[in-house]
Amino acid sequence: MKSPNNTMKKTVTFLTLAMAIGWSQIVNAKTKTSEAKPRIEVCFVLDTTGSMGGLIEGAKQKIWSIANEMISAKPTPELKLGLIGYRDRGDEYVVKSFQLTDDIDSIYGHLRDFKAEGGGDEPESVNEALAETIEKMPWSQDRKVLKIIFLVGDAPPHLDYADGPKYPELCRIAAKKDLIINTVQCGNIAETTPIWKEIAKLSEGSYAAIAQSGGVAVIATPMDDGLARLNKKIGATLIPYGNAALQREVAAKQAFAESAPASAAADRLSYNAKTGKAVQGRGELLDALANNEVKLDAIDKKDLPKEFQELTKQEMEARIAKTRAERDSLQKEVQDLAKKRDAYIQAENKRLAEAGKGDGFDEKVAETIHQQAERKGINYTP
Repeated sequence: MKSPNNTMKKTVTFLTLAMAIGWSQIVNAKTKTSEAKPRIEVCFVLDTTGSMGGLIEGAKQKIWSIANEMISAKPTPELKLGLIGYRDRGDEYVVKSFQLTDDIDSIYGHLRDFKAEGGGDEPESVNEALAETIEKMPWSQDRKVLKIIFLVGDAPPHLDYADGPKYPELCRIAAKKDLIINTVQCGNIAETTPIWKEIAKLSEGSYAAIAQSGGVAVIATPMDDGLARLNKKIGATLIPYGNAALQREVAAKQAFAESAPASAAADRLSYNAKTGKAVQGRGELLDALANNEVKLDAIDKKDLPKEFQELTKQEMEARIAKTRAERDSLQKEVQDLAKKRDAYIQAENKRLAEAGKGDGFDEKVAETIHQQAERKGINYTP
């Protein structure tokens, strides 16, 4: 006869095992859900010589709109952007590179600093820019990730630099790394067209031609002023934390946003609402707490704003809760206005397309992303 103790032990062991298996399945399910979220990495490689002023200024106004379009798939993708500017030997720089990051605020800041200068002769250091992008960007090794390069310029590459990289070999390397290179030709320099088309073909990308100016149409909406006011109000809820440099960085991002054109600021607010943040990147306390990136007890008081350093724990928690409630209310207003703005812009874009005017840089990027995302099972169908 089995003893009651043995029976009880076996029952406890069985229940423990069952609970462990159940918990393991829950963990695995959560992991699979996380893994199922689409990921997109995009690097813009821009000719920044003097003839590209129109495109660069248009890109500054449209970068947030483009980012919004990229994360409009369902479920919302995780997005990283990179940025490379190139000129030529003898100019201020040959290649200026900013690494792939999910901190789109920082990419916007770098893009704002780009100026169209230098150049003056047709061939530019296209090959060097491609080499930097393909070989030195921290691309994901995961082949499930959609990895795209947009090469944007008006002049062909130098083929006379004996010591420089060559685009046919670079395209082969890109293909092996599962990188798609799309080429966007600004203007109509005849020597550029066949090379831009060849680069796209060799790396399974697409070629597009747009006006020298970039053809970007910035659409003002009746909602822009309201969103600009909300932008400033949300800025007042920011709580920077970390070292002094990081706190200054958070403040600078908000200052950039408030000084941006109304349409760009509105696009940024919409992007932040979709990603659940008030500012992109690190260093904002409410965002960090909401995303479980930090615990309040783990933060040294000297890494908080001065007005927080003198508060008790209870006072600090109350202040944070009050500010969180204010921001949640403001972000709800943003979402409501952003939906109305999106509908207005969609109607205007449709009107422009019917009039034959919807063929700018941002439209080409959106169209290309939608088509190539299908290769990774990312769906942009409404």
